[in-house]
Amino acid sequence: MPVAVSLESGRVPVRIFTDQVDDLSRKQLVNVANLPFVFHHVAAMPDVHAGMGATIGAVIATVGALIPAAVGVDIGCGMSAVMLKLDSGALGDRGESLRAAIERAVPHGRTDDGGPRDRGARAGELPDAIALWWKRYGIQQALPDLLERHPKLLNDRTNTVRHLGTLGTGNHFIELRLDERDRVWILIHSGSRGVGNRIGTYFIQRAKALAGRELRALPDADLAFFREGSPEFGDYLRAAEWAQEFARANRAFMLEAVLTALRTTLSCPVELAGERIDCHHNYVTRERHFGSEVWVTRKGAIRARAGDWGIIPGSMGTLSYIVRGKGNREAFHSCAHGAGRCMGRQEAMRRFTVEDLARQTTGVACPKDRSVLDEIPGAYKDIDAVMAHQHDLAEPVHTLQQAVCVKG
Repeated sequence: MPVAVSLESGRVPVRIFTDQVDDLSRKQLVNVANLPFVFHHVAAMPDVHAGMGATIGAVIATVGALIPAAVGVDIGCGMSAVMLKLDSGALGDRGESLRAAIERAVPHGRTDDGGPRDRGARAGELPDAIALWWKRYGIQQALPDLLERHPKLLNDRTNTVRHLGTLGTGNHFIELRLDERDRVWILIHSGSRGVGNRIGTYFIQRAKALAGRELRALPDADLAFFREGSPEFGDYLRAAEWAQEFARANRAFMLEAVLTALRTTLSCPVELAGERIDCHHNYVTRERHFGSEVWVTRKGAIRARAGDWGIIPGSMGTLSYIVRGKGNREAFHSCAHGAGRCMGRQEAMRRFTVEDLARQTTGVACPKDRSVLDEIPGAYKDIDAVMAHQHDLAEPVHTLQQAVCVKG
Protein backbone atom coordinates (compact mmCIF):
# COMPACT_ATOMS: atom_id res chain seq x y z
CA MET A 1 0.00 0.00 0.00
CA PRO A 2 1.34 3.48 -0.81
CA VAL A 3 0.81 6.40 1.59
CA ALA A 4 -2.68 5.89 3.01
CA VAL A 5 -3.08 9.08 5.08
CA SER A 6 -1.45 12.45 4.48
CA LEU A 7 -1.65 15.09 7.20
CA GLU A 8 -0.97 18.62 6.01
CA SER A 9 -1.61 20.53 9.23
CA GLY A 10 2.05 20.73 10.31
CA ARG A 11 4.91 22.87 9.06
CA VAL A 12 5.85 19.84 6.94
CA PRO A 13 3.48 17.04 5.86
CA VAL A 14 3.06 13.68 7.58
CA ARG A 15 2.92 10.57 5.38
CA ILE A 16 1.31 7.54 7.06
CA PHE A 17 1.55 4.07 5.52
CA THR A 18 -1.66 2.78 7.06
CA ASP A 19 -5.26 3.92 7.34
CA GLN A 20 -5.40 2.63 10.94
CA VAL A 21 -4.01 5.45 13.06
CA ASP A 22 -5.45 6.63 16.37
CA ASP A 23 -6.08 10.25 17.34
CA LEU A 24 -3.21 10.49 19.85
CA SER A 25 -0.72 9.20 17.28
CA ARG A 26 -2.02 11.74 14.75
CA LYS A 27 -1.55 14.52 17.28
CA GLN A 28 1.99 13.42 18.13
CA LEU A 29 2.93 13.17 14.45
CA VAL A 30 1.64 16.68 13.76
CA ASN A 31 3.48 17.98 16.85
CA VAL A 32 6.75 16.67 15.41
CA ALA A 33 5.90 18.00 11.94
CA ASN A 34 5.59 21.51 13.39
CA LEU A 35 9.13 21.61 14.76
CA PRO A 36 11.28 24.13 12.86
CA PHE A 37 14.16 21.76 12.10
CA VAL A 38 12.20 18.76 10.77
CA PHE A 39 13.12 18.06 7.17
CA HIS A 40 10.79 17.50 4.18
CA HIS A 41 8.10 15.40 5.92
CA VAL A 42 7.49 12.94 8.75
CA ALA A 43 6.92 9.28 7.83
CA ALA A 44 4.83 6.90 9.94
CA MET A 45 5.05 3.15 9.49
CA PRO A 46 2.08 0.71 9.44
CA ASP A 47 2.65 -0.27 13.09
CA VAL A 48 2.43 3.32 14.30
CA HIS A 49 1.20 3.92 17.87
CA ALA A 50 1.60 6.58 20.53
CA GLY A 51 4.89 6.92 22.40
CA MET A 52 6.72 9.41 24.62
CA GLY A 53 6.56 12.72 22.76
CA ALA A 54 7.04 11.11 19.35
CA THR A 55 5.06 8.16 18.04
CA ILE A 56 6.51 4.68 17.86
CA GLY A 57 6.74 3.80 14.20
CA ALA A 58 7.92 7.29 13.21
CA VAL A 59 10.83 8.22 10.96
CA ILE A 60 12.00 11.78 11.58
CA ALA A 61 14.62 13.53 9.46
CA THR A 62 16.09 16.68 11.00
CA VAL A 63 18.58 19.40 10.08
CA GLY A 64 20.57 21.08 12.83
CA ALA A 65 18.94 19.41 15.82
CA LEU A 66 18.21 16.08 17.54
CA ILE A 67 15.36 15.11 19.89
CA PRO A 68 16.60 12.61 22.52
CA ALA A 69 13.07 11.42 23.37
CA ALA A 70 12.45 10.63 19.70
CA VAL A 71 15.20 8.02 19.94
CA GLY A 72 13.86 6.97 23.33
CA VAL A 73 15.42 5.29 26.33
CA ASP A 74 16.05 1.85 24.84
CA ILE A 75 18.71 3.19 22.49
CA GLY A 76 19.74 0.65 19.86
CA CYS A 77 16.87 -1.71 20.62
CA GLY A 78 16.50 -4.03 17.68
CA MET A 79 16.59 -7.55 16.32
CA SER A 80 19.07 -10.25 15.38
CA ALA A 81 18.20 -13.34 13.36
CA VAL A 82 20.10 -16.29 11.99
CA MET A 83 19.12 -19.42 10.07
CA LEU A 84 20.48 -22.76 11.33
CA LYS A 85 21.37 -25.96 9.52
CA LEU A 86 18.52 -27.68 11.38
CA ASP A 87 14.91 -28.52 10.67
CA SER A 88 11.97 -29.14 12.99
CA GLY A 89 12.89 -32.82 13.25
CA ALA A 90 16.01 -31.88 15.19
CA LEU A 91 13.87 -30.07 17.75
CA GLY A 92 11.38 -32.91 18.06
CA ASP A 93 9.10 -32.51 21.05
CA ARG A 94 11.76 -30.82 23.17
CA GLY A 95 10.28 -27.34 23.02
CA GLU A 96 9.98 -26.93 26.77
CA SER A 97 13.44 -28.35 27.49
CA LEU A 98 14.92 -26.02 24.86
CA ARG A 99 13.13 -23.07 26.43
CA ALA A 100 14.49 -24.04 29.86
CA ALA A 101 18.02 -24.37 28.45
CA ILE A 102 17.88 -20.91 26.86
CA GLU A 103 16.46 -19.42 30.05
CA ARG A 104 19.38 -20.88 32.00
CA ALA A 105 21.90 -19.60 29.45
CA VAL A 106 20.68 -16.00 29.16
CA PRO A 107 19.75 -13.84 32.19
CA HIS A 108 16.24 -12.49 31.58
CA GLY A 109 13.19 -11.08 33.29
CA ARG A 110 13.14 -9.89 36.88
CA THR A 111 14.39 -11.18 40.20
CA ASP A 112 12.06 -11.94 43.10
CA ASP A 113 12.57 -8.40 44.43
CA GLY A 114 11.53 -6.87 41.10
CA GLY A 115 14.92 -5.88 39.71
CA PRO A 116 16.14 -6.93 36.26
CA ARG A 117 18.30 -10.03 36.14
CA ASP A 118 21.93 -9.43 35.26
CA ARG A 119 25.19 -11.37 35.31
CA GLY A 120 26.03 -10.77 38.94
CA ALA A 121 27.92 -8.09 40.82
CA ARG A 122 31.43 -9.51 40.57
CA ALA A 123 33.46 -9.11 37.39
CA GLY A 124 34.82 -12.63 37.90
CA GLU A 125 31.35 -14.00 37.14
CA LEU A 126 31.42 -12.58 33.62
CA PRO A 127 32.20 -14.80 30.62
CA ASP A 128 35.67 -14.01 29.26
CA ALA A 129 34.38 -12.64 25.95
CA ILE A 130 32.06 -10.17 27.68
CA ALA A 131 34.75 -9.01 30.10
CA LEU A 132 37.16 -8.52 27.19
CA TRP A 133 34.62 -6.53 25.17
CA TRP A 134 33.98 -4.27 28.12
CA LYS A 135 37.69 -3.80 28.77
CA ARG A 136 38.15 -2.61 25.17
CA TYR A 137 34.90 -0.80 24.41
CA GLY A 138 33.13 -0.09 27.70
CA ILE A 139 31.76 3.38 28.27
CA GLN A 140 34.54 4.34 30.71
CA GLN A 141 37.12 3.41 28.08
CA ALA A 142 35.29 4.81 25.04
CA LEU A 143 33.90 8.07 26.46
CA PRO A 144 36.00 9.16 29.46
CA ASP A 145 35.78 12.87 28.56
CA LEU A 146 31.99 12.67 28.30
CA LEU A 147 31.73 11.09 31.75
CA GLU A 148 33.98 13.83 33.11
CA ARG A 149 31.67 16.55 31.72
CA HIS A 150 28.54 14.69 32.83
CA PRO A 151 29.40 13.09 36.20
CA LYS A 152 25.73 12.32 36.85
CA LEU A 153 25.32 10.38 33.59
CA LEU A 154 26.09 7.10 35.36
CA ASN A 155 25.57 6.30 39.01
CA ASP A 156 25.95 3.36 41.37
CA ARG A 157 22.55 1.97 40.34
CA THR A 158 23.34 1.98 36.62
CA ASN A 159 24.12 -1.52 35.41
CA THR A 160 26.71 -1.46 32.65
CA VAL A 161 28.93 -4.47 32.07
CA ARG A 162 26.62 -6.71 34.14
CA HIS A 163 23.82 -6.19 31.61
CA LEU A 164 25.91 -7.08 28.55
CA GLY A 165 24.61 -10.39 27.18
CA THR A 166 21.27 -10.20 29.01
CA LEU A 167 17.76 -10.03 27.59
CA GLY A 168 15.88 -7.58 29.78
CA THR A 169 12.15 -7.40 30.43
CA GLY A 170 8.87 -6.43 28.77
CA ASN A 171 8.61 -7.20 25.07
CA HIS A 172 12.20 -8.43 24.68
CA PHE A 173 12.45 -12.07 23.65
CA ILE A 174 14.50 -14.97 22.30
CA GLU A 175 12.69 -17.30 19.92
CA LEU A 176 13.15 -20.40 17.85
CA ARG A 177 11.07 -20.25 14.69
CA LEU A 178 10.51 -22.39 11.59
CA ASP A 179 10.46 -20.94 8.11
CA GLU A 180 8.47 -21.95 5.03
CA ARG A 181 10.99 -24.74 4.32
CA ASP A 182 10.96 -26.03 7.91
CA ARG A 183 14.39 -24.56 8.72
CA VAL A 184 15.09 -23.41 12.28
CA TRP A 185 15.83 -19.72 12.96
CA ILE A 186 16.93 -17.92 16.13
CA LEU A 187 15.39 -14.47 16.69
CA ILE A 188 16.54 -12.10 19.45
CA HIS A 189 14.91 -8.79 20.41
CA SER A 190 16.77 -6.59 22.89
CA GLY A 191 18.66 -3.32 23.23
CA SER A 192 21.15 -1.40 25.33
CA ARG A 193 19.60 -2.38 28.65
CA GLY A 194 20.15 -0.35 31.82
CA VAL A 195 23.05 1.74 30.59
CA GLY A 196 21.21 2.76 27.41
CA ASN A 197 18.14 3.60 29.45
CA ARG A 198 20.22 5.78 31.73
CA ILE A 199 21.86 7.57 28.78
CA GLY A 200 18.48 8.22 27.16
CA THR A 201 16.82 9.37 30.38
CA TYR A 202 19.72 11.62 31.35
CA PHE A 203 19.86 13.45 28.01
CA ILE A 204 16.07 13.79 27.76
CA GLN A 205 16.12 15.52 31.14
CA ARG A 206 19.14 17.58 30.09
CA ALA A 207 17.37 18.76 26.94
CA LYS A 208 14.37 19.87 28.98
CA ALA A 209 16.56 21.66 31.52
CA LEU A 210 18.48 23.55 28.83
CA ALA A 211 15.36 24.50 26.86
CA GLY A 212 14.37 27.19 29.38
CA ARG A 213 11.58 29.36 28.01
CA GLU A 214 11.70 27.49 24.71
CA LEU A 215 10.21 24.48 26.48
CA ARG A 216 6.88 26.28 26.93
CA ALA A 217 6.69 26.92 23.20
CA LEU A 218 6.96 23.24 22.36
CA PRO A 219 3.75 21.27 21.75
CA ASP A 220 5.11 18.57 24.09
CA ALA A 221 7.93 18.90 26.64
CA ASP A 222 9.25 15.50 25.53
CA LEU A 223 10.16 17.11 22.20
CA ALA A 224 12.95 19.13 23.82
CA PHE A 225 15.99 19.10 21.56
CA PHE A 226 19.69 19.86 21.23
CA ARG A 227 20.90 22.21 18.52
CA GLU A 228 23.75 20.97 16.37
CA GLY A 229 27.01 22.65 17.32
CA SER A 230 26.19 22.77 21.02
CA PRO A 231 28.31 20.70 23.43
CA GLU A 232 25.22 18.74 24.47
CA PHE A 233 24.41 17.78 20.87
CA GLY A 234 27.84 16.26 20.40
CA ASP A 235 27.83 14.56 23.78
CA TYR A 236 24.38 13.06 23.24
CA LEU A 237 25.26 11.83 19.77
CA ARG A 238 28.45 10.13 20.96
CA ALA A 239 26.66 8.52 23.90
CA ALA A 240 23.78 7.34 21.71
CA GLU A 241 26.15 5.86 19.14
CA TRP A 242 28.01 4.04 21.92
CA ALA A 243 24.69 2.67 23.25
CA GLN A 244 23.79 1.48 19.76
CA GLU A 245 27.03 -0.50 19.59
CA PHE A 246 26.40 -1.87 23.10
CA ALA A 247 22.98 -3.07 21.92
CA ARG A 248 24.45 -4.79 18.87
CA ALA A 249 27.11 -6.48 21.00
CA ASN A 250 24.46 -7.46 23.55
CA ARG A 251 22.49 -9.35 20.89
CA ALA A 252 25.66 -10.99 19.57
CA PHE A 253 26.64 -12.32 23.01
CA MET A 254 23.14 -13.67 23.58
CA LEU A 255 23.20 -15.42 20.21
CA GLU A 256 26.40 -17.25 21.19
CA ALA A 257 24.81 -18.28 24.49
CA VAL A 258 21.72 -19.60 22.71
CA LEU A 259 23.83 -21.57 20.24
CA THR A 260 25.73 -23.17 23.13
CA ALA A 261 22.46 -24.04 24.87
CA LEU A 262 21.08 -25.65 21.71
CA ARG A 263 24.25 -27.69 21.13
CA THR A 264 24.17 -28.99 24.68
CA THR A 265 20.46 -29.80 24.68
CA LEU A 266 20.21 -31.31 21.20
CA SER A 267 23.53 -33.19 21.37
CA CYS A 268 24.09 -32.58 17.68
CA PRO A 269 26.00 -30.08 15.53
CA VAL A 270 24.28 -26.68 15.45
CA GLU A 271 25.75 -24.60 12.65
CA LEU A 272 24.76 -21.34 11.01
CA ALA A 273 23.28 -21.56 7.52
CA GLY A 274 24.05 -17.93 6.66
CA GLU A 275 25.14 -14.56 7.93
CA ARG A 276 23.50 -13.00 10.96
CA ILE A 277 20.93 -10.31 10.18
CA ASP A 278 20.99 -7.44 12.68
CA CYS A 279 18.96 -4.23 12.63
CA HIS A 280 18.31 -1.47 15.13
CA HIS A 281 14.81 -0.03 15.35
CA ASN A 282 15.38 2.75 17.95
CA TYR A 283 18.33 4.81 16.82
CA VAL A 284 19.78 7.90 15.17
CA THR A 285 22.12 8.01 12.18
CA ARG A 286 23.33 10.26 9.37
CA GLU A 287 21.86 9.65 5.90
CA ARG A 288 21.18 11.38 2.60
CA HIS A 289 17.55 11.93 1.57
CA PHE A 290 15.95 14.17 -1.05
CA GLY A 291 19.35 15.61 -1.94
CA SER A 292 20.37 16.62 1.60
CA GLU A 293 22.49 15.21 4.43
CA VAL A 294 20.17 14.85 7.42
CA TRP A 295 19.94 13.22 10.81
CA VAL A 296 17.46 10.33 10.68
CA THR A 297 15.78 9.12 13.85
CA ARG A 298 13.93 5.83 13.54
CA LYS A 299 11.73 5.26 16.57
CA GLY A 300 10.21 1.83 16.09
CA ALA A 301 11.24 1.49 12.44
CA ILE A 302 14.05 -0.26 10.58
CA ARG A 303 16.19 0.85 7.66
CA ALA A 304 14.88 -0.63 4.40
CA ARG A 305 17.06 0.61 1.57
CA ALA A 306 16.80 -1.42 -1.64
CA GLY A 307 18.30 -4.81 -0.78
CA ASP A 308 18.62 -4.25 2.98
CA TRP A 309 17.76 -7.32 5.06
CA GLY A 310 15.36 -6.70 7.92
CA ILE A 311 13.43 -8.52 10.65
CA ILE A 312 9.78 -7.80 11.40
CA PRO A 313 8.54 -9.84 14.37
CA GLY A 314 4.95 -10.58 15.19
CA SER A 315 3.77 -11.28 18.72
CA MET A 316 4.35 -14.30 20.93
CA GLY A 317 1.98 -16.58 19.00
CA THR A 318 1.97 -15.18 15.47
CA LEU A 319 4.15 -15.09 12.35
CA SER A 320 7.35 -13.10 11.95
CA TYR A 321 9.05 -12.09 8.70
CA ILE A 322 12.52 -11.75 7.23
CA VAL A 323 12.28 -9.01 4.61
CA ARG A 324 14.29 -7.21 1.98
CA GLY A 325 13.91 -3.45 1.71
CA LYS A 326 12.59 -1.68 -1.38
CA GLY A 327 14.13 1.74 -0.74
CA ASN A 328 10.90 3.75 -0.66
CA ARG A 329 11.81 7.46 -0.71
CA GLU A 330 8.60 8.61 0.97
CA ALA A 331 9.38 6.29 3.90
CA PHE A 332 12.97 7.58 4.13
CA HIS A 333 14.04 4.04 3.11
CA SER A 334 12.32 2.52 6.17
CA CYS A 335 9.67 -0.02 7.11
CA ALA A 336 7.81 -1.23 10.20
CA HIS A 337 9.68 -2.83 13.09
CA GLY A 338 6.98 -5.27 14.19
CA ALA A 339 3.30 -5.72 14.84
CA GLY A 340 3.04 -2.73 17.17
CA ARG A 341 0.79 -2.63 20.20
CA CYS A 342 -2.90 -1.91 19.82
CA MET A 343 -3.47 -1.50 23.57
CA GLY A 344 -1.46 -0.65 26.67
CA ARG A 345 -0.13 -3.22 29.10
CA GLN A 346 -2.63 -2.43 31.86
CA GLU A 347 -5.55 -2.69 29.44
CA ALA A 348 -4.25 -6.06 28.23
CA MET A 349 -4.05 -7.30 31.83
CA ARG A 350 -7.66 -6.21 32.42
CA ARG A 351 -9.07 -7.52 29.18
CA PHE A 352 -7.43 -10.95 28.88
CA THR A 353 -7.07 -14.00 31.09
CA VAL A 354 -4.37 -16.64 31.44
CA GLU A 355 -6.75 -18.98 29.61
CA ASP A 356 -6.82 -16.52 26.68
CA LEU A 357 -3.03 -16.51 26.68
CA ALA A 358 -2.85 -20.31 26.56
CA ARG A 359 -5.35 -20.41 23.71
CA GLN A 360 -3.60 -17.70 21.68
CA THR A 361 -0.20 -19.43 22.06
CA THR A 362 -1.36 -22.99 21.35
CA GLY A 363 1.52 -25.12 20.12
CA VAL A 364 4.20 -22.66 21.25
CA ALA A 365 6.63 -23.52 24.06
CA CYS A 366 6.43 -20.24 25.96
CA PRO A 367 5.40 -18.85 29.36
CA LYS A 368 1.65 -19.11 29.82
CA ASP A 369 1.10 -17.37 33.15
CA ARG A 370 0.08 -13.95 34.39
CA SER A 371 3.66 -12.64 34.36
CA VAL A 372 3.52 -12.31 30.56
CA LEU A 373 -0.19 -11.62 30.13
CA ASP A 374 0.54 -8.07 28.98
CA GLU A 375 2.45 -9.62 26.04
CA ILE A 376 -0.52 -11.70 24.83
CA PRO A 377 -0.86 -11.70 21.02
CA GLY A 378 -4.25 -9.99 21.32
CA ALA A 379 -2.52 -6.85 22.67
CA TYR A 380 -0.74 -6.41 19.32
CA LYS A 381 -1.85 -5.39 15.87
CA ASP A 382 -2.40 -8.02 13.19
CA ILE A 383 1.08 -8.63 11.77
CA ASP A 384 -0.35 -9.68 8.41
CA ALA A 385 -2.24 -6.39 8.13
CA VAL A 386 0.97 -4.53 8.95
CA MET A 387 2.79 -6.45 6.23
CA ALA A 388 0.02 -5.76 3.71
CA HIS A 389 0.19 -2.03 4.42
CA GLN A 390 3.92 -1.90 3.72
CA HIS A 391 3.94 -3.73 0.41
CA ASP A 392 5.74 -0.74 -1.09
CA LEU A 393 8.35 -0.63 1.69
CA ALA A 394 9.70 -4.18 2.06
CA GLU A 395 9.38 -7.58 0.43
CA PRO A 396 8.83 -10.69 2.59
CA VAL A 397 11.51 -13.31 1.92
CA HIS A 398 10.95 -15.77 4.77
CA THR A 399 7.84 -16.42 6.86
CA LEU A 400 8.63 -17.68 10.34
CA GLN A 401 6.25 -19.73 12.50
CA GLN A 402 6.66 -19.61 16.28
CA ALA A 403 8.04 -22.71 18.05
CA VAL A 404 9.81 -21.63 21.29
CA CYS A 405 9.69 -18.25 23.02
CA VAL A 406 11.63 -16.95 26.01
CA LYS A 407 10.20 -13.67 27.29
CA GLY A 408 11.96 -10.90 29.17
